[in-house]
Formats: sequence, C-alpha cells, structure tokens
Amino acid sequence: MSSNNKVALVTGGSRGLGKDMAIQLAKKGFDVILTYQGNAESAENVVNDIKALGKKALSLQIDVAKSKSFDAFVSTVKEKLATDFDATHIHALVNNAGIGTYAPYESTTEEQFDQMVNIHLKAAFFLTQKLLPILSDGSSIVNISSGLARFSFNNYSAYAIMKAGIESLSRYQALELGRRKIRVNTVAPGAIETDFGGGAVRDNKSINDMIANGTALGRVGLPDDIGSVVAFLCSDDAKWVNAQRIEVAGGFSI
Repeated sequence: MSSNNKVALVTGGSRGLGKDMAIQLAKKGFDVILTYQGNAESAENVVNDIKALGKKALSLQIDVAKSKSFDAFVSTVKEKLATDFDATHIHALVNNAGIGTYAPYESTTEEQFDQMVNIHLKAAFFLTQKLLPILSDGSSIVNISSGLARFSFNNYSAYAIMKAGIESLSRYQALELGRRKIRVNTVAPGAIETDFGGGAVRDNKSINDMIANGTALGRVGLPDDIGSVVAFLCSDDAKWVNAQRIEVAGGFSI
C-alpha cells in the first residue's frame, strides 16, 4: 500500500472524541471516512477541517444500532473508496460510535440494556466482520472502551459491561486476524470534557473536581488527549503493538 493513499474509517467521527481522532489521523497522513448518526452538518465541518489539512475526507450516515444496515453501508464504503479515494481498501478502522446510559442498576430497563448491546458490542463485532473483505492485510483496528471497564461508578453498569466485552473482543480479533497481520488494540479513555452523557463531566463542577482530584495529573481529560493515541495505534509507529489495552486517563484511580 502506498503511504500517500491510506484510508481510515472512524465511526462516530462528527463530534467529541471521534472528531479529534479523525483530525489526528489526517495529521498522521490518512485520508478519512467518518460516520455520523444524525448531525450531517457537524460531520461536514470535520470533513472540511480534514480537507484543510490537505487530506481527502467524506462523511457517511449510519446508525450502528441497526446491524441490518451494515451490508449496504459496506457497499457504499466500497464505492466511495473507488470514486473518492482511488483506493480499494481501508487501512485503519476505529470503532468509536457510542452513547452512554446513566441509570441505577436497579432501574436499568431491558430496552436500555439492549441499546447498549447493539451500539457498543454488536456493532463493533459485526460491522468489523462485514468490513473484513475491504480491510487491507496489515491494517489496524482500534476499539474504543472506557476507564469504566477497570474502575466502577454508580449508574454505569449497562454501559461499562459492554466496554468490558469490547476489551475481550479486541483480544479475540487480534488472535484471529493475526494471520492477516491485522493489529487490534483497545483505547480506554477516562472521563473527558465533551457533550457525552449530557456533558456531565464538562458542566458539573463537583463531578469535574472529583475526577481531577482523583487523577495523578490533576485534571479531567480533553478531547485532544485521545485522538493522537488512536492515530499512533493506527500508524506504522505502532507496528508491534497488538492486543493491548491502553487507558488514556491521566492516571485516574491508580
């Protein structure tokens, strides 16, 4: 694969952490396909940011909770690779799309649980599986987990156990895709100031202070703390890093 024609696919790349991942991948030399669920305008803004860096980019709509849509999505990616990127394969996949559920264990509903399964676990399992024919040998997959898979807070049970599943999935993918020299790693962000989960970490001072006080580096995370780590794992700089979980949390609860 020529170094000037590597394409990365980032799900949930229109805002928050995914936006920074997409931009950092462009800075590492990747052209980028990013997905969004509902906000086409935000996605297009990120596309324009990437184009301003001199790389190609486009956005595609997908609801990762709907696995029945994956075949059509993969067909579209295939077409766009040919028409927009002069490429046949993607060289990096970042399974980032997600939402949070904040609810006590006692009152978490089956609907909330199923939504977490579909968005976080089933999507990373089956969307990756469907993309395998157009993932190049030697490519990199990064699955996004959460610090909440290691430490526990009230009201995150449904979300956090999906992320624990993601960490196991990464190891199995690394094992079984190793014959194609595909590397698979997990990035587990700590609490980040974004609009995720209603913006609680960003907007609630007591939560923000509690996290900062529990973090060795003395602050909560920012979106641009994460993207560069993901971009590193997708690049040849990380060619011997495989089946690893990297927590990017500033030293929280150590």
